[in-house]
Amino acid sequence: ETLEDKVLKRKSSWASNMANDSTEELLAKESPETECPIYEEVKCFDKAEQNQRMAVEELISTETSYVHNLQLCISDIREHLQKKQLLEIDLEGLFSNIDDVLRISRRFLTGLEATANQEHERLLYISSLFQELKEEMENVYKVYCGDYDQALLLLDIYRKDPRLQKEILDTLHTTVPHTGASDLSFFLVMPVQRITKYPLLLQKILENTPDSDDAYEALSAATKAMTEVNANINEYKRRKEVADKYNKAGYLTLRERLARLNTHSIAKKTTRLSRLFMHEAGIIPKTEDKEFDDLEEKFQWLASGIADLKENVASFLSNTEMFLGSKPHENELNKEEKTRLQCCRLAGKLNSTILPEFKKRLESLVYLPLCHLSETLKGPQTLIRKRLDKLMDYEELEEKRNETGNVTYEEEASMNTYLAINSLLLSELPVFNLVALKWLGQILRSFVVLQRDLAKHVLQEAEGEIAQLPHKHLSEADFWKMVKDTLSQAENQLYSFCRKFESVMPSPVVQPRSPAEERRVLLLVNKHGPDKLYQVTSNISGSKEMDLTLQRGQVVALLHAMDTKGNSNRWLVDAGGPRGYVPPVKLQPYHLVQNPKPKMEMLAPNDGAQRRRHSYNLPETPSPPVNFIAPAFQVVAGYAFTARSNHEVSLTPGQPVTVLEPHDKKGSKEWSLVEVDGQRGYVPSGYLVAVPMPEPPGWSSPARPPPAQQT
Repeated sequence: ETLEDKVLKRKSSWASNMANDSTEELLAKESPETECPIYEEVKCFDKAEQNQRMAVEELISTETSYVHNLQLCISDIREHLQKKQLLEIDLEGLFSNIDDVLRISRRFLTGLEATANQEHERLLYISSLFQELKEEMENVYKVYCGDYDQALLLLDIYRKDPRLQKEILDTLHTTVPHTGASDLSFFLVMPVQRITKYPLLLQKILENTPDSDDAYEALSAATKAMTEVNANINEYKRRKEVADKYNKAGYLTLRERLARLNTHSIAKKTTRLSRLFMHEAGIIPKTEDKEFDDLEEKFQWLASGIADLKENVASFLSNTEMFLGSKPHENELNKEEKTRLQCCRLAGKLNSTILPEFKKRLESLVYLPLCHLSETLKGPQTLIRKRLDKLMDYEELEEKRNETGNVTYEEEASMNTYLAINSLLLSELPVFNLVALKWLGQILRSFVVLQRDLAKHVLQEAEGEIAQLPHKHLSEADFWKMVKDTLSQAENQLYSFCRKFESVMPSPVVQPRSPAEERRVLLLVNKHGPDKLYQVTSNISGSKEMDLTLQRGQVVALLHAMDTKGNSNRWLVDAGGPRGYVPPVKLQPYHLVQNPKPKMEMLAPNDGAQRRRHSYNLPETPSPPVNFIAPAFQVVAGYAFTARSNHEVSLTPGQPVTVLEPHDKKGSKEWSLVEVDGQRGYVPSGYLVAVPMPEPPGWSSPARPPPAQQT
């Protein structure tokens, strides 16, 4: 029974009493004890309803004022600063996504104003409006509140510059003098304050709404929803502060890094390293997180693809620059005068206009965006590496808490740091991967368009010259006959040139290795064999767990052609000390070329008197005991070698080789002239080794007799 029903019943009771009873009896019945509670109840009801209406009006009026101030901030203040063209002021850093804040606030205000006609169901509409816009509000205000601290830092920097401070104050006095704002932070703080005020305004409406009201539960749910929104925004800000802290550490100087080293940090790093080794050895189980592992794998593949594309585009630009520098049209060409002039005109046009313009557009539309995209990868890469460090700490502290039942405040904070980083990566990596993939796709589309434009411009320039060529009016059969004849003639000229070039070509150059590199490579050969050696074709920067960072040219030995998860795109290698994973696309088989020092002596073929020193020659044996016979040796191929020209021959491991000359035509002993299966040519001397010849059946070398036993 509602309060209104009670009042109506009481009034009807009074009316009947007045009709049936005397005036004295009526006055006696209408005693103060009966009248006061009723009117007090009515008075309470009117006051609660009035407070409820005032709370609703406060919500709408303050939202109207808030939207108006946002419009001033964007349309007046920001635009005025943009017109000043002050390059030192970062407007995007100051105002963040305030346009999105204004957009969602306008939608919200429009919905609030529409509830004015819904007198009986107004509270239900307001509640449903909050619920409807809850997720979008959280996403928009989360970004703004996360960037707010950075905006305040920028304002502090601008205040220290008198000229910039004067420009900002001049803008405020010119555009919004009626607000009395003395600083830009007066407007920038408004969205931060507004999102925190929504739960308070809803709570005020809820407090003045009876429990029996139909809108009570809806208002309660809306209040709870906006409270959760604020809690999520605060959690996001905390995670962002953690991320900013560790991303900032990546820009520390060496001096600052060394200053951070102390006994505690060294002990912590040692604990992490030992735990990582125990993970890899299978002594302790790893913390499995399939969701994060999948996200990280996608991110690493994306990062690898971006790095490779950046390297290839840089190489493409370098080759284009070399091509432009060659200027073939300025050289004398062995062609007819008319044809030569046509070629020179076309080549001159390409080198002076088309190709330089193409190179300029390629740098601005492809290479520079790739560089910027590559820079954006550094933040997530740093967080992923830091997550692994914090995961080691978390596991250690979790074990301690399970054993002892508690951890210190600092240890609890360290565990929360891991949870914050992990949660941030799980929420942000999918978005980052999607945006980076779209960015990369746009770069590739730009590259394709540039290539099409280049082909189009070249064909347009060539059309005029092609029309003047003598073969323009030939039939298709005659034209292709002419092409084949021309190519055949060019092939004969090229063959003749190659034969002449081979006779005067300098001997191949073998890049010498340092003694340390020589020892490391020989160690890998002894441990794993020559067929397991690979060389790094480009720099590798390890970012995942157990990844190696290697320089181009380093030699490694293959241990396993997949990782522990069965991924064949990560090979386990031995780098002559550290072991870890590398991408196989950056490895190529390596053929060992030993340095010629130290050299050993051997009788040269067809010369019994003269002795020559060579890398594969027989070692000088010390004077053997009387009862020891030195075995005979032969020269064989120690490693596989593929001939790269007509003056070289190919080798397979173990293949017998006849050495004709242990040097090349210039006397260099890096290369030897050999005969293999009836073919003669040069091979690297380091690929040849001397091995004992197999003994004939039934023969054996006398061995040193065992020492006589003592009696």
